[in-house]
Amino acid sequence: MDETECIVIGAGVVGLACAAALARAGREVIVLEAESHIGTHTSSRNSEVIHAGIYYAPGSLKAKLCVRGKKQLYAFAEERGIPHKRLGKLIVATNAGQLGQLQAIKENAIASGVRDLRSLSKADVRKLEPAVECTAALRSPSTGIIDSHALMLALQGDLEAHGGMVVCNTPVAGGHVSDEEFVVETGGENATRIRSRMLVNSAGLWAPSIAHSFDGIPGTAIPPENYAIGHYYHFTGKAPCERLVYPIPEPGGLGIHLTLDLAGQARFGPDVVWIKDVDYTFDESRLPVFTRAISRFLPDIDASQLSPDYTGIRPKISGPGDPSSDFRIDGPKAHGVPGLVNLFGIESPGLTASLAIGDYVNALLD
Repeated sequence: MDETECIVIGAGVVGLACAAALARAGREVIVLEAESHIGTHTSSRNSEVIHAGIYYAPGSLKAKLCVRGKKQLYAFAEERGIPHKRLGKLIVATNAGQLGQLQAIKENAIASGVRDLRSLSKADVRKLEPAVECTAALRSPSTGIIDSHALMLALQGDLEAHGGMVVCNTPVAGGHVSDEEFVVETGGENATRIRSRMLVNSAGLWAPSIAHSFDGIPGTAIPPENYAIGHYYHFTGKAPCERLVYPIPEPGGLGIHLTLDLAGQARFGPDVVWIKDVDYTFDESRLPVFTRAISRFLPDIDASQLSPDYTGIRPKISGPGDPSSDFRIDGPKAHGVPGLVNLFGIESPGLTASLAIGDYVNALLD
């Protein structure tokens, strides 16, 4: 049986950030990844936005780790030469009835430590983004975009530079807790068993299922597994805006918004559709939903310039109609198992918060 000090399950951006943080702290770390490459699920199927920390409940893990992680991520990207841009974004109220919500968003951001938002009038917005139609807006200068794959490669490089490794094509089939250690059983062509003193479950969409597969982890400490798919449409031609443009948030997400990639191409998404299983099939019947949503803040949008791009799935622990849940980063105090950290519901702003999450997990195991 192979042995290591710490096993991290899942080589998405959060798993890699956790593994890199643990390796920098001097721990022996192996990352087990079921797929043939790193970051093939949620980490590569998102908007690649560096969030400012505007929307999340003050004092929540999402708020604290997003604000902290944003600063770390910009610094890390600068230091490592990871492509990124601090483009800024507008949050727009498209009618007078949304002005109260816009003000509430600003107050929430201030309470969470985001103090660079600026209120804009309709005329202010028109000067910045002539194509945008709105009643008022908030401008967030610290919102940006980043190459998520380059970020993950940099984190993998950090891990390996400190003696750790990522092992792909190695799905975790289960395991058990025994005498304050873990025995992890893997599948794949080279099925084996690995013993470790610490275990970090960062399996994203499957984190609750992985936790249930271990004997010795209390089932009462494991939340339900829910999925919400989001579609993204590519916009053909010159981008209508130079900044990201977001509507007022909707239940389950931040609303269908305009984002830009590092080449300046525009895309729109994601929407929120609750699904039962992980299935990335693109539902092209969603186009009318997109055109209606986009036309509220970009009335001259030409639907013929929208084409299906990709989908992503949010790892939800709250279900349809429930209030949005916070990150759950459960250390030994939450479940009673020494050396174990479960990461549940790490959806947006997980990418932005990834470095801060890594530090947080390392502290829980320190």
